[in-house]
Amino acid sequence: MKPRILIVEDERAIRLALSGLLRREGYEVEQAERGGEAIERLGGEAFDLVLTDLALGAGASGMDVLRHSRELQPETPVVMITAHGNEKVAVEAMKLGADDYVPKPFDNDEIRMVVRRGLERTRLARENRLLRARVERDYGMGQLIGAGSAMRRVFETIQKVAETDLTVLVRGESGTGKELVAQALHQHGSRRSRPFVAVNCAAISRELVESELFGHEKGAFTGADARRAGRFEAASGGTIFLDEIGDMPLETQAKVLRVLQERSFERVGGRAPIEVDVRVVAATHRDLEADVRSGRFREDLYYRLKVVEIQVPPLRERPEDVPALVERFLENLGERLGRPPKEVSSEALACLCRHPWPGNVRELRNVVEQAAVLASGENIGAQDLHLDHAAAGAGPAPTSGLDALPFSDAKRRAVEAFERVYLLRALHENDGNVSRTAAAVGMVRQSLQQKIRELGLRSDDGSLVDE
Repeated sequence: MKPRILIVEDERAIRLALSGLLRREGYEVEQAERGGEAIERLGGEAFDLVLTDLALGAGASGMDVLRHSRELQPETPVVMITAHGNEKVAVEAMKLGADDYVPKPFDNDEIRMVVRRGLERTRLARENRLLRARVERDYGMGQLIGAGSAMRRVFETIQKVAETDLTVLVRGESGTGKELVAQALHQHGSRRSRPFVAVNCAAISRELVESELFGHEKGAFTGADARRAGRFEAASGGTIFLDEIGDMPLETQAKVLRVLQERSFERVGGRAPIEVDVRVVAATHRDLEADVRSGRFREDLYYRLKVVEIQVPPLRERPEDVPALVERFLENLGERLGRPPKEVSSEALACLCRHPWPGNVRELRNVVEQAAVLASGENIGAQDLHLDHAAAGAGPAPTSGLDALPFSDAKRRAVEAFERVYLLRALHENDGNVSRTAAAVGMVRQSLQQKIRELGLRSDDGSLVDE
């Protein structure tokens, strides 16, 4: 489609001259004589660039057009046309969000260059937004990232139960992203506009855990100088996330069970029941079944929590997710530091994919961020990674139970893990285009398509582009 440009100019001769020039350049051009007309059109039509005079006679000014354009179409660049000697005003306009300005009198080449530069910014901004949306759709949910079948099952479960109020138990090793699962359940559910309150049960002393969860009345214990609301009250209408619930004392477990059963509790030192409407999501890395058998965890609470269970796989079982995770961590770090994200060399990525990651995704993020900060160049090399060299260079990390398999089965699983990492990286580099990826890796297109189907790299909605 031709780029659409809105020209806002009260002088008819200049307006017609600009329109003719830009139409000859192949653009679709719309005109507005007054600022108010331009603002109205910006509210109902999409444009790729706005070219507006600063002084528009009576009514809305070019500055008003700029302000409304930023509100109505924030991605659309605005170029200001200024009278000779008004460069100071033009600079002020750029501080308010204008992308460029052209002083009168101007020549055709200057207009062509400024318009071309603005449209290029529009193209890049929209491509970036579409790429982020595609990555989000194909490989993640919020901060959760995953391209393999294990994480897709996690995403599918979240989508099925997010809109319900069912209690969810999230299980997985430390560092796998259990809190991110809880956040995704909250953000994709009907309570998304209400509070999300996270409580680490293992980080609160036994003496204070009940006060922290349920609040206390003034004088309930030494130091209770005033009434205090607890985390359940703070989460009213929203979601409370009870992380590491397996470390909760038995006496507190009984009170949590009552909240789940009756939707009410009393503050410490209080007698009046407090009704609460919260969704409960709990998480643990412990073997709760063993804790139930030993009497360390209440069986009735266990079954109340385990209405829906989501198992988050450890990172060593999904090496195909490492490239996308690395990319996301570098993007996030770049945004925090206000600079472009660094690239990762093929050798460094191979080391990251082979590492067994006992600390899971949390450890990967720490390693990647440290390498990005300390690497001397623009690229992160294998030498910049602070990994256990024995583990990092020992080839593909064994997945759970691999050592116990027959050689042929173990080899097949190791090869599949390598193929996933290698092909996913190649597909990322070629924007998901199967034909270009096949040429890049030296495969026949049909063979690559078959391999994509075998490894589950193509989602059911055909998300990989095939042009």
